[in-house]
Amino acid sequence: MPYAKVKGTLTDIGTEELGHMEMISAIVYQLTRDLSLEEIKQSGFDKYFVDHTTGIYPIAASGVPFSAAIFQSTGDVISDLTEDLAAEQKARTTYDNILRLADDPDVKDPIRFLRQRELVHFQRFGECLRITQDNLNAKNFYAFNPAFDKKIK
Repeated sequence: MPYAKVKGTLTDIGTEELGHMEMISAIVYQLTRDLSLEEIKQSGFDKYFVDHTTGIYPIAASGVPFSAAIFQSTGDVISDLTEDLAAEQKARTTYDNILRLADDPDVKDPIRFLRQRELVHFQRFGECLRITQDNLNAKNFYAFNPAFDKKIK
């Protein structure tokens, strides 16, 4: 990232996102730690339980385990910030869906907080994109990555 203000914002958001993962993991642990074997079977949690008991193993609702392959980093500032904006909207949608399904206030309250933070992150990424665009040469707006393609005219 060639712009110091954007670099700082990205560091702040990345640090906060690690905290989000910790919060979600704590919620999942609190919801599953006292399940009986019957509840585990009835809820469909049994396949997860076989491999992980009630330990925290990052996995999507679809059953796909977390992988670094989900990161869409290209090294192009415009592409990566646009991907960050999309990721924040996807996270917000996931939290919206959890709020539709959950009825426990001990789940809903922190999810509402996390949803609000995704909105803030979306705004910050938008600001980062604007800072980046404002620093680009008008002839280069979306044309190429100046960090790599110095010879392209």
